[in-house]
Amino acid sequence: MNNLGYTKNLFILPFDHRGTFEKAGFSAKGETGKDISSIKQIIYEAFKKSLDTVENGAILVDEQYGDAILKDAKEKGYTILLTIEKSGEEDFVFEYSEDFRSHIQKYEPNFAKVLIKVENGISDLTKNNLKKLSDFCHLENIKLMVEIVSNGNLDLILKTISELQNVKVEPDVWKIEGMENELDYSQIVEEARRNGRDKVSIVILGRGESKELVEKWIKTGSKTPGVIGFAIGRTVFWEPLMQFKDGKITREEAVNKISENYIYFYNLFNS
Repeated sequence: MNNLGYTKNLFILPFDHRGTFEKAGFSAKGETGKDISSIKQIIYEAFKKSLDTVENGAILVDEQYGDAILKDAKEKGYTILLTIEKSGEEDFVFEYSEDFRSHIQKYEPNFAKVLIKVENGISDLTKNNLKKLSDFCHLENIKLMVEIVSNGNLDLILKTISELQNVKVEPDVWKIEGMENELDYSQIVEEARRNGRDKVSIVILGRGESKELVEKWIKTGSKTPGVIGFAIGRTVFWEPLMQFKDGKITREEAVNKISENYIYFYNLFNS
């Protein structure tokens, strides 16, 4: 427990989406500048452009389309989160099966991140894989972030945190959906920090929702001790990327708009 947790602020620009980009018509290898890897470079450039303003910024990227970004970010000393799960699965399974360890070691990220869907409970497969990942991360001194997708169900979030702690899955940070009031956030922090887990923290995910709704979540959550930041992706970058895809704005304009959106939520959290 001595090394468990993370208490510095953490403002994540996540673009580890894979199926989302594929379904939107971006190709794995297609039109120059508009394939998925190139599109992710736009988001990465926006992130770098924001760093004059944003302190404690971080990126969350996948290996499949973000290999070059991960390598460059590591070289530059940025805070990196590497997504571990296979995209689009109901249970948590590793993107690279039992080779997940070597793929994490290749990039030496600050965090390994995994998404779990819990609307129908947590399967034994998900629990077993999470335990493997948790043990490996703590052995390698890599922080672990677990994202809970519950359709905003507070009781389910609390139950999930407790259930995973009971089987010795120990995230340093929980990534949770936005809540409507400070009490909800406080209950989640309390559950995450029970039994000596005093430095475990929470970040708020954007879930691709409207700017207005995410604003509300950020304003409320930022007042709660233990909520250290956010992970807002599609709400920040999706509209500019679609405008660029459709030829309505230039690449440079897309970079600028994404950067401005990211900085906006950063300033909102810190206001």
